[in-house]
Amino acid sequence: MADSFLKNSTVSVEPTAKPRVSIGSIARIAIDREEPMDYLHFFSPVRISRGQGHPVEEVDNVAEAMVFLRKWPTGRRGPVYQCALNCCAAALSGQMSAEEARKAFTGFARITRLLDDDMALPVAGENMADIYALRR
Repeated sequence: MADSFLKNSTVSVEPTAKPRVSIGSIARIAIDREEPMDYLHFFSPVRISRGQGHPVEEVDNVAEAMVFLRKWPTGRRGPVYQCALNCCAAALSGQMSAEEARKAFTGFARITRLLDDDMALPVAGENMADIYALRR
């Protein structure tokens, strides 16, 4: 399977840069098949909660975030959605890091109230009042 990815990709070499693989076709294949791309993994997953009675979903990489965003209802696609989508697309094309895309996707999940409560756990030294103040 990896061989078919490499046949559809191109490599460009700049004088002082590392060789880079064009991921346009690779990204489309991975998104269509919903396969993860290791080099676009998040340091920690974004946990999505759709409410009680639904399992918590973990979005581990940029490709999974794109799949989630593409399934988002058209009527609910606002500026925060568009920002998350643009950042994920930029990460897939190598113009942005996976962690920057993760931050945009996390912001989208927070604004849409899909971010799991566990993602907002207090950091050492913070108290719960500070955490709840962020949610208002």
